[in-house]
Amino acid sequence: MNNPQIKIKQTDLLSDNWYTLNKVTFDYQKKDHTWITQKREVYDRGNGAAILLYNSQKKTVILTRQFRLPTYLNGNESGMMIEVCAGLLDQDHPEQCIIRETEEETGYRITKVEKVMETYMSPGAVTEILYLFVGEYDESMKVSDGGGLEEEEENIEVMEMSYDEAYSMIESGLIKDAKTILLLQHAKIKGLI
Repeated sequence: MNNPQIKIKQTDLLSDNWYTLNKVTFDYQKKDHTWITQKREVYDRGNGAAILLYNSQKKTVILTRQFRLPTYLNGNESGMMIEVCAGLLDQDHPEQCIIRETEEETGYRITKVEKVMETYMSPGAVTEILYLFVGEYDESMKVSDGGGLEEEEENIEVMEMSYDEAYSMIESGLIKDAKTILLLQHAKIKGLI
């Protein structure tokens, strides 16, 4: 934080029940060099990583399906979302995180991933940087059924489907998750499958 046009004045903790919600008061210098004071709520849930698992021989991908309360509260009638495998960083490197999450959620033990990009998914309110990856899988890497960790109360359905079917789910609206859309489009642009 070294932008001379921003001066953080005060940070007030509003909640730390699950993650951290702060109200930040700051001064911001406009283009005409005048200063204004603004207040914004900022949600800090840490950084995360996500991966599109693909099989170039079978032309398939692995996706997950799980209940997401915020979507349920905002128009998703079932609350179920189809997504790529993802998780929050636990004091580890993004590559280590996504390799761990892949095994926990999907049951595939991968060792090689390729970083696609880093992105802020909701920069107006959330601090999270999401590290996006792709990784190739095959049946020899399957070590469990996946589904997530019981102690994290995860209830994840693992879905293997053709890439074409997954990609068509963007247009039909069955896939509405931004990270999943970005990674499926990346696979198409790069001709991974």
